[in-house]
Amino acid sequence: MNESGRRKRAGRNVDGAVQHLRLKLMLFALLCALPLFGALLFGLRAVSWVPMVAYGVVSVVAFLLYWSDKRKARADAWRTPENVLHAVELAGGWPGALLAQQLFRHKTRKVSFQVVFWFIVLLHQVFWIDQLFLGSYLF
Repeated sequence: MNESGRRKRAGRNVDGAVQHLRLKLMLFALLCALPLFGALLFGLRAVSWVPMVAYGVVSVVAFLLYWSDKRKARADAWRTPENVLHAVELAGGWPGALLAQQLFRHKTRKVSFQVVFWFIVLLHQVFWIDQLFLGSYLF
């Protein structure tokens, strides 16, 4: 079957490949650029390495929570509460959560969940814009 004849399902081709992978990776890199730069700058200026470490560690935790929740959803077992997922995203795990959403196709269609998720991502972006460019005017 040629490329144009493939059926598409839930953002993937029949063969399981993620649609628009380059675009999604570019968007991910753009979203991570400001927090990564800000956290690195904080560390290098001896303000604190906590943001850098938190983004890495909490993103891994978020990724694992999404993976576990997806497995539990398939097994019809007890699920991770959405407020726990959002709390981990807010604590700096949104990059790991975004990767997990795309890789596991989990929590991508629930609009109410996505609204809160993207608000958290926006909050992180605004925080770093404020810290780096506005002199901590807002936070």
